Amino acid sequence: MGRTTHTCPGCGRDDRVQAVPAVYLAGRDAVTRRERDRDGSSRTVTRTVTTGLSDALAPVPAPPSYAIGCAGLLAAAVALGTFLGGALLGKWFQDGPVPEPDFALLPPEPAQAPDLAFLGWISALAFLGAVVVLVVTLRRRAAFARLTRGRHRAEELWSRGWYCHRCGTVHFADVPGEDRTPLSLQRFRERVWEQGGYGDLAARQRAVDPMRD
Repeated sequence: MGRTTHTCPGCGRDDRVQAVPAVYLAGRDAVTRRERDRDGSSRTVTRTVTTGLSDALAPVPAPPSYAIGCAGLLAAAVALGTFLGGALLGKWFQDGPVPEPDFALLPPEPAQAPDLAFLGWISALAFLGAVVVLVVTLRRRAAFARLTRGRHRAEELWSRGWYCHRCGTVHFADVPGEDRTPLSLQRFRERVWEQGGYGDLAARQRAVDPMRD
C-alpha cells in the first residue's frame, strides 16, 4: 500500500506536511541536567523544554499558575515554627499548679523572661494565610477543570490538523464542516479551542508564530 499524503493547500506540496499531534509532541522534551543549589550542593533536575511551535499548537489553554503555592508553604512553615518556638520557650502547655514559693529560700530574682505571646499571634496569622492560599489553589484547579471539560472535543478536531513546515500554516483534512483553507496558528487555535468550549481564551493566550517572530 502506498503512503497516504496530505498536500498543503497553500504551497501544493506534501514533503513537509506533518500531523499536528506529531509536531506538538516533537517539540516537548524532558531534559535532565545537574544544577547547583545556593549552598553549593549539586542535584539532578529534570525540566520540560517546549518549543514555541509546540506551544502554539497546544489543544488546551495553559493551566493557571500555582506559584502562589510557594507562599502557602512558606506561611505554613512560619506557622509551625513560631508555634513550636512559643510552646517550648514560653512553656504554654506546662501542666500542674505552680507551687507557692518559699521566699526565704529563693535566690535573687532573675531577669523576667520575655513575653512570647506574640508568637502565638504570628503563628495564627501565618496558618490563616496558608489556609487561604490552599483554598485559592484548589478553587483555581477546579475552575480550570470545569473550563476544559470539553477538551476531548477539541482534541478530536486538533488531531485531524496538518501542519506545513514550509508555509507555517495548518489545514484540516476530511473533517465535516471544515474546508482545507490554510489557517494561521492563531486561527487554528481559535477553531480548536472553540470546539472545546474555551475559545474566548484564545484572544488572551495568543499563539505566537515562531516563523514570524
